[in-house]
Amino acid sequence: MPSFRWSALNGGEVVHGVMEAPDRRAVVEKLQRQGQIVLRAEPAGGRKSLLAFLEIEIGGARGLDKATLAEVTRELATMLAAGQDLDRALRFVTENIGNARARRILGAIRDKVRAGSSLAAALAGEPKSFSRLYTGLVRAGEAGGALAPTLERLAELLERERSLSAGLRAALVYPALLVVAAALSIVFLLEFVLPQFTPLFAEAGAKLPLATRILMAFGEGLGAAGPWLLIALAVLLLLARQLLARPNYRLKADRILLSVPVVGALLRETVAARLTRTLGSLLQNGMPLIPALGIAKDALGNLAVAAAVEEAALAAKGGAGLARSLAASGLLPARTIHLLQLGEEAAQLAPMALKAADIHDEQARLMMQRLVALAVPAITITMGLIVAGIISALVTAMLSLNELVS
Repeated sequence: MPSFRWSALNGGEVVHGVMEAPDRRAVVEKLQRQGQIVLRAEPAGGRKSLLAFLEIEIGGARGLDKATLAEVTRELATMLAAGQDLDRALRFVTENIGNARARRILGAIRDKVRAGSSLAAALAGEPKSFSRLYTGLVRAGEAGGALAPTLERLAELLERERSLSAGLRAALVYPALLVVAAALSIVFLLEFVLPQFTPLFAEAGAKLPLATRILMAFGEGLGAAGPWLLIALAVLLLLARQLLARPNYRLKADRILLSVPVVGALLRETVAARLTRTLGSLLQNGMPLIPALGIAKDALGNLAVAAAVEEAALAAKGGAGLARSLAASGLLPARTIHLLQLGEEAAQLAPMALKAADIHDEQARLMMQRLVALAVPAITITMGLIVAGIISALVTAMLSLNELVS
């Protein structure tokens, strides 16, 4: 009897297994009788294709990117708000999306929904595309009979997150290009221009100025050790990546980043915006505070703040206030604590959290603008001085040769 590998949802958790059965239909029927929602059932035997090997062994097929996810969510919300049923809305979005990967993922979700699964359970079967936050909001919207407005708010949340991230990346493009261009200019002077003058100085036999000798020694050392320095840098980056993959090292690194002057303040504003917007969106959709905090901490991207949120959730579960518990960590801006405390006192935690998110988004944008405004002239002046120093050392050496000849 053939064997089949299967995946299914059992009480909100994805489970896997292997079952012997006459055919795939028998596997599905048996799992459904056990109260499980089947996500996948396929023959276990046979050789895997190269694509299957890559997908399973090297980390899995990629999910939807953020832009596509926001587009799908917005279109699905629009279709449902227009009175379409879920199956027709999913079919419309699937047929009109231009991304082949998105069509495959949405088609699989539609098949599960048509087989009797809830939308949240179907989304949970695609964790690479839909986060716990996403599925949690959809589950709350389905339970409250307000799926269309929930998806509308979720689309707005995704678009705001993408807009903030895109703005931060765009602001860093020019300073990064400036640093790269200046570094390449310095390397060009040391590795290609300076060696052209070295034989001339050697033939003249003149005693060169100290600055010129230091510059020439540095250029020679850079040329000899350059490849080894690049290899060492690559090894260090790989080592750092491996260390940061461990929670204890990542926790320490995230805590240190939050304490760095200027950059730490920007990170605090960004993390606070993500926390308050996620928490406010979940609470607005009717999710209780403790489960909402459990989902929100996973969306932060900073383990230090996530640990503080987890401790605050435990304290809130015991009857303590959320804002007071978060304040004890000292990792979030005072504005965040103040607004959350006001929301708790007025029983308006969800709208106050969303208001705090808007304020933190604006603060992060303004801080990034000020940081770039200060960094660009600082980089320009610093690199200009370095290049001017190199050229000045060469000119001084040339003048010393002229004096020797005369």
